[in-house]
Amino acid sequence: MRFLLAALAILLVPNIYAADFTGHWLSVRKTADGQTQETSLWLKADGDLLTGYLTGRDESEPISEGKITGNEISFVIVRDEFGNERRILYHGAVTDSTLHLQQTHPDGWQSENTYKHISSETPPPLPPARAKITLPPAATVPYNGLAKTPPMGWNSWNKFANRVSDAIVRQIADAMVRNGMKDAGYIYVNIDDTWEAGRDAQGNIQTNSKFPDMKALADYVHSKGMKLGIYSSPGPKTCAGYEGSFQHEEQDAKTYAAWGIDYLKYDWCSASTVYDYHSMPAVYAKMGQALLSSGRPIVYSLCQYGVLNGPRWGASVGGNLWRTTGDISDNWRSMSHIGFDLQLDLAQYAGPGHWNDPDMLEIGNGGMTDTEYRTHMSLWSLLAAPLLAGNDLRDVSPAILEILTNKEVIAVDQDPLGKQAKRVAKDGDLEVWARPLAGGAYAVGLFNRGASSAKVTARWSDIGISGNARVRDLWAHADRGQATGKFSSEVPSHGVVMIRVEPESAH
Repeated sequence: MRFLLAALAILLVPNIYAADFTGHWLSVRKTADGQTQETSLWLKADGDLLTGYLTGRDESEPISEGKITGNEISFVIVRDEFGNERRILYHGAVTDSTLHLQQTHPDGWQSENTYKHISSETPPPLPPARAKITLPPAATVPYNGLAKTPPMGWNSWNKFANRVSDAIVRQIADAMVRNGMKDAGYIYVNIDDTWEAGRDAQGNIQTNSKFPDMKALADYVHSKGMKLGIYSSPGPKTCAGYEGSFQHEEQDAKTYAAWGIDYLKYDWCSASTVYDYHSMPAVYAKMGQALLSSGRPIVYSLCQYGVLNGPRWGASVGGNLWRTTGDISDNWRSMSHIGFDLQLDLAQYAGPGHWNDPDMLEIGNGGMTDTEYRTHMSLWSLLAAPLLAGNDLRDVSPAILEILTNKEVIAVDQDPLGKQAKRVAKDGDLEVWARPLAGGAYAVGLFNRGASSAKVTARWSDIGISGNARVRDLWAHADRGQATGKFSSEVPSHGVVMIRVEPESAH
């Protein structure tokens, strides 16, 4: 009887010993517009050791530190990103010829794919690594005369990602007219990734089924008194795996111009698979010159995450704005780190026509409080940053709309002097940032990054003011009278008091 029970137990326990991972595993996923994207995993098992490579987006990457434990595997893929080693951890288990594989990125972000066992053949040799292209230094691309104040508008990615469509863009444009966003200065309606299909026989970029007629969409947005933006990458594929502009820069720029496009966000992504990253300025200059020669004024937004000292050369390659950081997330930690910590010492690179870009606004997406969103809006405006809303403007609360359309705060962002704020004082979690404005006034932010309410003081000597100054609270829309030498206010946790300070000498 004991033997029978033991045998029955073996039959009932899932098989964790016999999984053989050798062979070809394939992940196939459908994108929002019905396109198919495939990733292959070629594996070879040798006892508890695992070797092989991952193939996707036109490149093959060897796995390392591969281990097998019963029906589970783990391995690492090491990527060289701008001279820094980036380790991506993979862990998964097989059930009935299906491998459920989770990947964890260095920043903690996780994703999961499902792979089917296609064959048990031994992996073919790893394809040779593609030789990286090194470009000579590019000639300076002349300024296009655009974006003399930071661009304002909306971008699809933060809220809609790959779900964006022609219909959604039209609805957003309608909403921006209806709810006052357009009148407040938000005029760009920008389509991010996933609009692209392949190319026709002549190499012309095609739109996919989500965007049946891009020119008609541009005409519609223009009829509302606004402008249309689009997205691409200098690599073979975009970040989401769609068609990039590699070796089609001039052709794509002319296509954008023919469609009536007014703004291009150009995202590095797979360019790292074909270009030596030291060639990044020259790569961006190729599209900068192509846009300049397209016959249409198109704002040029560089999305290269601030690497390789991007702010130093962004203007010289034709850029009107350039990212200074990685992607923002809708939470206090991400927003405050990007806005406060990563914008120090960058003010010298900003000015009319050329702006530091700490990424899009998350205001209204739900991950922060209204107090934190006011801090977000205040800090971006003090930084003379592009103001690109990233929420669903078709359904926005009055409180969020009030934050996004505060005319006094927007006036700081759009000040024609174009001077980016600097941090002028710091006391633990309390910070004061200030920027000069046209006409002699100053915009000042009293910030409290701490966990409880605190009194914050802006001293005129830190800002460069002497004597008396008139103070106006830009969120309360209230004059605070004259102040001599300093201004103090109680500031809530994660909050801001934003003031306009007008010295007597400015009259």
